[in-house]
This record gives sequence, C-alpha cells and structure tokens, in this order.
Amino acid sequence: MSLLRKNKQRKQRRSERVRAKLKLSTMPRVSVFRSLNHIYAQLIDDAQQHTIASCSSVDVDVKGDKKEKAHAVGIELAKRALQKGVNQAKLDRGSLLYHGRVKALAEGLREGGLQI
Repeated sequence: MSLLRKNKQRKQRRSERVRAKLKLSTMPRVSVFRSLNHIYAQLIDDAQQHTIASCSSVDVDVKGDKKEKAHAVGIELAKRALQKGVNQAKLDRGSLLYHGRVKALAEGLREGGLQI
C-alpha cells in the first residue's frame, strides 16, 4: 500500500471518529477548515441545517503569523456567536490534529467567551 493511500485512509478514519462523537450532541458545532494560507471557521446548527455565524482569516485584519491570525478568527467568531445568542458549541476539527492553528483558533473561541 502506498504512503499516500495510507495517509488518506488515516485522515478519513480520524475525521469519522471525531464527527461520530459530535453527532451525540445537540449543541451547534464549530467546523474548521484550514488551507495553506488561511483558516476558516463556521458555527453550524445541524438540527435546523443552517450556518449561524462564520469567520475567516480573510475577514480579520491582523498582522503576524498564521497562529495569531487563527487566534483572532476564534475571538471574532466567538463575538459573532454571542451576538446570535449561542454560548456553547462543539469543536469539529474534522481530520485536522488539535495542534498549531486549530489549537490557537479553539483558544481564541474560549477567550472570546464561547464554551467549547
């Protein structure tokens, strides 16, 4: 089996494992997407199937490295969620590891007042 195929399978299993735990909850989830240069997060209500709030590093003007931008995105998304009346959510990191920019985003969400 090739290394690329193994990595894809590992990523898929991790994603399924993370999302299986989230389906047990009725709270909204914060879905995280990380590209090479930017990070995107959106607060999704699965019961009503719509996006409550979203934010990305494109929206936030912060100078610094990618971790600082991810932290700022977390703070801004938490503010937007609190304005909509949401104060608790689950973090859906998908196949991404809880490390680096994803961790910085989660810490920004907590610092902004959202309970994860």
